[in-house]
Amino acid sequence: MTHAHIPEADWTSSTHSQANGGECVEWAPAFAEAHGLVPVRDSKDPAGPALTFEPGAWSSFVSAVRRGEFGAC
Repeated sequence: MTHAHIPEADWTSSTHSQANGGECVEWAPAFAEAHGLVPVRDSKDPAGPALTFEPGAWSSFVSAVRRGEFGAC
């Protein structure tokens, strides 16, 4: 699901995001806890859309990334 804007979200950058502003992914843990959906966006476009995921799907994706199932980042 895609949402154009999630104003009440407090966004957190991925621990793997680069400090120079490139290739950053942000998510909003408090929004996820309150609404049961995990919003994810591109930090370079904070006014752009956010994708939302069911918590189980997001957890599975993050686990797969950590296992290296998508190649090197």
